[in-house]
Amino acid sequence: MSAVDLHLPHAGPASEMARSAGALLRSHYERGVATEYKGEADLVTVADRESEALLVDRLHAEWPDYGIVGEEGTRSHMDCEYRWYIDPLDGTTNFAHGFPAFCVSMGLEHRPPGAPPDDDGELVAGVIYDPLRDQLFMAEKGRGAYLNGKPIHVSSAETLAESLIATGFPSRKRHANPNVHFYQEITLRSHGVRRAGSAALDLAYTACGRLDGYWEFNLNPWDTSAGVLLVREAGGTVTYVDGSPFHLASAEVLATNGKIHAPLVGLFQDMFAGRNLEPIPSAREFAVLRTGQAPSADR
Repeated sequence: MSAVDLHLPHAGPASEMARSAGALLRSHYERGVATEYKGEADLVTVADRESEALLVDRLHAEWPDYGIVGEEGTRSHMDCEYRWYIDPLDGTTNFAHGFPAFCVSMGLEHRPPGAPPDDDGELVAGVIYDPLRDQLFMAEKGRGAYLNGKPIHVSSAETLAESLIATGFPSRKRHANPNVHFYQEITLRSHGVRRAGSAALDLAYTACGRLDGYWEFNLNPWDTSAGVLLVREAGGTVTYVDGSPFHLASAEVLATNGKIHAPLVGLFQDMFAGRNLEPIPSAREFAVLRTGQAPSADR
């Protein structure tokens, strides 16, 4: 089944744009790409900017009265009823290092007519395209979620212990981010935690059941908009990590198959309160465990 056969009025046309942007990314990836820094450990590539320019041009041509918010700085028609949030290359660091986990992400928000620019609307369409695997994820509100034209659903994992979870870490100021502590606790209580470096793909994988859940902090609407709708349309649950309602402007997200959502929210509540935690061994403590000998004082 093709995107055209699905008759998705927004996700259908957007998917063709995402494929075109993905082809551009793949071409750059295969021949190597010029890279520059726009901040501490925050990579920008030529491909990133070219992909956003392509998407902006196509979106303006298809929907001239829609707003666009781009990861690389595009801000257009912010007071419009519909706004696209686009990440032209989610997983920039992976891309720049040749690590094959990146995608194009496009999410559409619908807001009440006349709403102030800062007010959230509801997510109504989403597209995530992985150009290296030629995998196209699409969703439209009330019409389900799809991978290459076939319906997808979240996993059936019943317990956290049998679940594979994903997370991510910020590209900047990692020393100020406490996620390593949450990583430790959830690793101990799950079947494993993965960190692949693309929030959009992590959400898409949660939607299609490859992952049972995903959490992350310090995100932006272009990171989450498409993937959140995919998870919801695939039967999953999305909130803040404390279980409160997710908002598009949120800097955090917890997405699951629904069945493990309450246990994860409860675990986050324990972690925030400092209850029932397993301490992370220090390097010095590990040295003792590794060698069976206490390190000497002059080491």
